[in-house]
Amino acid sequence: MNRIFKRLPLAVAVSMALPVLAQAQETRLGSVVVTAPVTEAPLTVTTDPKAPRQPLPAHDGADMLKSIPGFSVIRKGGTDGDPVFRGMSGSRLGILLDGQEIHGGCGGRMDPPTAYIYPEAYDRVTVLKGPQSVLYLPGSSAGVVLFERDIQRMSEPGWSAQGSLTFGSFGRNDQYLEARGGNPDFYARANATRSDSDNYEDGDGKEVHSFYTRWSTSAALGWTPDDHTLIELSAGRSDGEAAYADRAMDGTKFERENVGLKFEKRNVSALVNKVEANVYYSYIDHVMDNYSLRANKGMKMLNNPDRETKGGRVAVTLTPTESVQVVLGADMKTDEHTFRDGTNYYSKPRTGDLSFDRYGVFGEATYALDDVRRVIGGLRLDDHEVTNDKMGGVKESETLPSGFLRFEQDYAGGAGTWYAGLGHAERFPDYWEYMRTGNTIVVPDARTFDTLDSEKTTQLDIGANWTHGEWSASVSGFYSKVDDYILLRWVSDKAANVRNVDATVYGLEGDLAWRFAPNWQAYGTLAWVRGSNDTDDKPLAQQPPLEAKLGVEYDNRVFSYGALLRMVSEQDRYDIGSGSIVANGQDLGPTGGFATLALNAGWRPNKTTLLTAGVDNVFDRTYREHLGKGGWDFGSAKVTDLRINEPGRTFWLKAQVALD
Repeated sequence: MNRIFKRLPLAVAVSMALPVLAQAQETRLGSVVVTAPVTEAPLTVTTDPKAPRQPLPAHDGADMLKSIPGFSVIRKGGTDGDPVFRGMSGSRLGILLDGQEIHGGCGGRMDPPTAYIYPEAYDRVTVLKGPQSVLYLPGSSAGVVLFERDIQRMSEPGWSAQGSLTFGSFGRNDQYLEARGGNPDFYARANATRSDSDNYEDGDGKEVHSFYTRWSTSAALGWTPDDHTLIELSAGRSDGEAAYADRAMDGTKFERENVGLKFEKRNVSALVNKVEANVYYSYIDHVMDNYSLRANKGMKMLNNPDRETKGGRVAVTLTPTESVQVVLGADMKTDEHTFRDGTNYYSKPRTGDLSFDRYGVFGEATYALDDVRRVIGGLRLDDHEVTNDKMGGVKESETLPSGFLRFEQDYAGGAGTWYAGLGHAERFPDYWEYMRTGNTIVVPDARTFDTLDSEKTTQLDIGANWTHGEWSASVSGFYSKVDDYILLRWVSDKAANVRNVDATVYGLEGDLAWRFAPNWQAYGTLAWVRGSNDTDDKPLAQQPPLEAKLGVEYDNRVFSYGALLRMVSEQDRYDIGSGSIVANGQDLGPTGGFATLALNAGWRPNKTTLLTAGVDNVFDRTYREHLGKGGWDFGSAKVTDLRINEPGRTFWLKAQVALD
C-alpha cells in the first residue's frame, strides 16, 4: 500500500499533463469534486453526498458537513467528530436520517447522530439554516440537516447498481455497494458500506491514536401501485470500533438496529396535494473501555450504555388556492437510556437513568403575494417530559413554542432572491445536559435537575442569492439573542456541570463563483461567527474563527482538475474551561491561524466510471483546529491542554462505478 501512495503523486501529475482532447459527454457520475457547496435557495444548501469531495472523501456525516460553509467539526480521533454550525452544536443542530431521529448511546457523545451515517449511502443532503422552519424537530436553533434517499416509481422493470472504492494514506480503505431493482409496482434496495483506517500522522510525523472500523447494511422494500402512492418498509444494522485521542476510553461497540415504515400519497385532490406518514424504531448498544484498543497497565474500566428511540410523523400538504400552500402535521418521539458497567457487563441487569417523551404539532404556510413576492411562516408546539430514574422517577415537563415569519422577493428575470426572516425556537435540555446537573458545591451557580431552564433563541436571518451571466453569489447573515443558553463548565478533566446564561451570537456565510472561461470556475467562500456570554461579560465558549476558502477548478466532463486553499484566522476569544458539548468541546485558550492547500484530479473514461485522486495538506503542515478539547496523554493518563493535531499530508484515490 505504501508503494501505491508513493506513486500516486506521479499518477496525478501525469493525468494533469494529458492533452484535453475529448469532447464533452453526458455522465451519470458526478461532476467536479465537491469542495464547497453553495447556497442556491434562501437559507437552504443542498449537496450530493455521492460526489467525491475534498478534503478526503467523507466516511461519516460530520466529515461531509464540514465542506459546507459555516460548519466545523470537533475532532476526537479519526472518526465520529461532532458537527458544529454557526458556533452551535449538540441538539441545537437537528439531524434526520430518512425522516428518522436517532441519538447516540454514549454519555460522553462518542457517537453523535452523524457517527451512524455513511454519506454515500444517501442521495441528497439538505441543510436548513436557523429557526426558519417548523416542519422538522423542535428547538433546532442552529438548523436542521436532512439525509435523504430518493424514491421514484419505475416506469419499466429494471435494475441499477453503483459502488465505490476509496484508498488513502494511513491505511484508509472504504467500500460502498448499492443495488436497486423492481418494476412499476414493487422495488427493492440494498446497500452495504465498510470503512476503516489506521492511526494517522500529523505534519510532524507523530502518530495520533485514531484508528477505526465501521460497517453498515440497509435494505428497503417498496410498493408503488401508481405514480402517486408509496409504501416502504426499511431496516438497517451497523457496528464498529474507534480509537479516540481525546479521552480515557475507546469505543469497542457501536451496534445500531433500526426499522422504519413510510407512506406517501400525492395529488389526492384539488385541495390535498400530499399526505405523508412515517414511524420508526432505533436501538443503539454501545460499549466503551480503556483496555481493548489501547495499552493499559492500570485498572480496567468498561461502560455499556444503550438507547431505544421510537418516533413517528404525519403531515398533510394543502393547496386551498393557487397562491397558498399549507403544511399541517404532528410528530412524536420517545427515547430511553440505560446503562451497566464492569468487564462482566453482559451478565448484569441494566439500570435506567433518563427517558424522554415528546409530542408536537406544527403548521407552516406559504402565501404568494404575486409572482415574485411571498410570505412564509410557521408555528409549532411541543410537549416535553423527562424522567430521572436515578432520582427515583422525578419528572420535569414543559410545553414549548417555536415559530418564524419570513419575506422573500425574487429579482427581475430570475436573477435570484433576497429575504428577511425572524424566528424563535425553544429547546428542552438534552440527555447530556441533564446528566451534568447537580454539582452546585463546585460550581455555585450550576443548575440542578429541577432548575435547569430551557434554551430560548430569537434570531433574525437576512440574505440574498444572485446570479448574472458567469457570476453567482450568496450571502446569509444572522443575529441571535439566546436566553438561558445552556453552558457547560468543566470542574475537572473528566467532569462538567451546566448552568444557564444569556448570550448573543451573530455571523454570516457567503460565497462567490465566477465561470471565467469554458469549463473553468473560480470560487470563494467565507464563514464568520461571533458569540458573547452576556451574563458574565465574556466571549461565548467554543466559537469557530473566521474561515475562508479559495478554489479554482476545471471540468470538461472527461477530465477535471482543482485546487483548494483553506485559510483559518487566529481565535483570541475564549472562555477557558467552558464549552457547549459534553465531553467534546472546551476552550483551552487562543489558537493561531493556518492555511492548507489541497489538489485533486479526475477522469471519466465513460459515463459509468469516475476516477478521482487528490492530496490534502500538500505542504504537510502541523496545525490544529480551535474547536475541541485537550488530547489524552497516554503517559500520565489525563487530558492535556494541547488540542489534537490534524492529519498531515494525505493522498487519496477513489473509483466509482454506476451500472443499469
